[in-house]
Amino acid sequence: MKMTPEQVKVQILTAKEKEEIQAMNATIPPETQQDALEMMLKISGLIRSGANEFLTKEYTYLTVFCGIFSVLIYIATDAQEMPNNSEIQYMPFTTIAFFIGAATSMLCGYIGMAVAVYTNVRTTYACNISINDGFHVAFKGGKVLGFALVGLAILVLQLLILAYRKLVLPDNFGQYEVQVSELSRQLFEIIAGYGLGGSTVALFGRVGGGIYTKAADVGADLAGKVCEGLEEDSPDNPGTIADNVGDNVGDIAGMGADLFGSLAESTCAALVISAHSLSILGTTDATYFPLMVSAIGIIASYVSVLFVRVGEVTSENVENKLKLQLTLSTSIMTAFLYAIIFVMPEVTLIEFAGVKYEPTRWHIFACVVSGLWSGLAIGFITEYYTSNKYGPVQTLVESTRMGAAPNIILGLALGYMSTIAPILLIAITIWVSFTFAGMYGVALAAIGMLGCLPVALAIDGYGPIADNAGGISEMSGLDESVRHLTDKLDAAGNTTAAIGKGFAIGSACLVSLALFGAYIVRVEEASEGTHSYTVNVLQPTTFAGLIVGAMIPYAFSAMTMAAVGEAANEMITEIKAQFILMKQGQPPNHERCVAISTKASLKKMIAPGALVIFTPVTVGLLFSKNALNGLLAGIIVSGIQIAFSASNTGGAWDNAKKSIETGEYTSKIPLNDDEQATPFIFRKKDKDGNPTEEHKAAVVGDTVGDPLKDTSGPAINILIKLSAITSLIFGGFIAQ
Repeated sequence: MKMTPEQVKVQILTAKEKEEIQAMNATIPPETQQDALEMMLKISGLIRSGANEFLTKEYTYLTVFCGIFSVLIYIATDAQEMPNNSEIQYMPFTTIAFFIGAATSMLCGYIGMAVAVYTNVRTTYACNISINDGFHVAFKGGKVLGFALVGLAILVLQLLILAYRKLVLPDNFGQYEVQVSELSRQLFEIIAGYGLGGSTVALFGRVGGGIYTKAADVGADLAGKVCEGLEEDSPDNPGTIADNVGDNVGDIAGMGADLFGSLAESTCAALVISAHSLSILGTTDATYFPLMVSAIGIIASYVSVLFVRVGEVTSENVENKLKLQLTLSTSIMTAFLYAIIFVMPEVTLIEFAGVKYEPTRWHIFACVVSGLWSGLAIGFITEYYTSNKYGPVQTLVESTRMGAAPNIILGLALGYMSTIAPILLIAITIWVSFTFAGMYGVALAAIGMLGCLPVALAIDGYGPIADNAGGISEMSGLDESVRHLTDKLDAAGNTTAAIGKGFAIGSACLVSLALFGAYIVRVEEASEGTHSYTVNVLQPTTFAGLIVGAMIPYAFSAMTMAAVGEAANEMITEIKAQFILMKQGQPPNHERCVAISTKASLKKMIAPGALVIFTPVTVGLLFSKNALNGLLAGIIVSGIQIAFSASNTGGAWDNAKKSIETGEYTSKIPLNDDEQATPFIFRKKDKDGNPTEEHKAAVVGDTVGDPLKDTSGPAINILIKLSAITSLIFGGFIAQ
């Protein structure tokens, strides 16, 4: 029996309001109301249980892997001789920093998952009152996620710096200028292990969670929606619980670990680069300016979210509410940066790789702000290509009238086209920041692009929470009006999630370039002979590495997509077998589908992860630092193109499907030349209740795009970052 909103309101209002509604609906049996509440809690509990089970197993495996990998880190870094500081010879400082980064990343992923599964059922409750209440509950969950993760990342990094500064730098280390430079460089190269640990966990979290969620999603869609004609998140679909679990372990835990890694690496890159400049080290607190920028971003984001309560949220303005947060937080942070520019430590000379730059305060300000605003612009460009309000996605919807093939062809073209503007913006940002302050400016631009990360994470976390709320509503048998509201929230979340991926990919490019520069300097200073600090692509070994590096993102994408396809095959087989048993009276077995996704994702995440972590070290050791130079350049240049294309294509296909499922899109192309003809309206089902051909074509496109936007695409940005920071950590060992 479907429950109307008024019936379910009884479970969430005050005692007096409950009595009033019960008096108005005296014919509604109380036991039916209680059944609805118990069903909501049961489904939420199943989602929580499945997510906990997956993360427990994944983090157990990752702990073992990190233990093994730490042996290599110790041999390559801590076991090497540390000049000018014999008191700390062979101490496992880098290894400990790696473990702390990995543990913090795991904690970030767990916090994100715990917040999401706590909030999802409450969002369902709130949508029984209004979409305004549902929006604010979901956004509150996202806010907790965003501020907790960013605050934790900065806090742990600051504590690590303070602890290591006391241990690594002796009290009289400032006696000699050369000692200041070498010891400070060693300090921040040690702390870079923090970023390596964060990104290592983030990679496996993104890949493992992505395989999990998309195997369940693709399997449930194809076996349930296309073959059986079931509704989205139907309780009769055995894969529904696994699909909803996947939203939390992939889009929440994986995304949280990913962006934590971006913040940790960008900060570590700036610190390592600053340690190569004597003028920065000699200026009081100038070294810690990158941490100041992140702290200002937290304050600006806090001020921004205070305005989210201004005005009522309606079905039409949900997406605008979320986008306003991005614009507002960026504007507020710019104003804050302008204010502190007069009190920030002034560094008139920056030396890096043998080149001297003479930036003013305003040049440093421009570096940060160029990254900040280019990130916002990339986000809005991403929205244009993935939102159903604009032409690109509407073209995909129109193409479904001709079948799945045109939809897929045009979707791929959309993804390729969507790379042009973001790449040009990143190129301009790199040119501006490098011209003003060299590679240090690039690192500041990367931190600037992540400046409003609490708000970006809040919006990213909001989407999966709203998606889960819709699943709980459908499986609990609530009235269709409730699902309609959660779908409105979810549709806005899809677009803003795509915007978040744009932020992550753009910042990953800048972070990787900064880490690449730090690696080049470290390798050259550890090598004997002339220090050129250049990468000559015409050198045969370097060019060979460049070609191989450009291939790595394709190989990685192939491995992750194949993993999703193979896991989805297992899921489809299981769901179809259960459909046969269900026709004989057996209930759906959601636990088996959860187990299939868990096992497949944990098994299939190993090979892609190993490819990313061990390729740079292997190439450097076997074929020289020149080959590794080319490899990193190829990975960065090739990876960001694929990441933008894959993420935007998948996001556009997803929103094209949702446009048809809402039944609100009317074709702009008449079927014939008769202007008086009745407009064609895209619908999920025809008048007989059967799935329409347009909806089937859209679902096929969406299932093709699922691994692109939630597995391969977002994981590639971790690939390029992790490759760069692994090379930085192992750079001295490779050079020697």
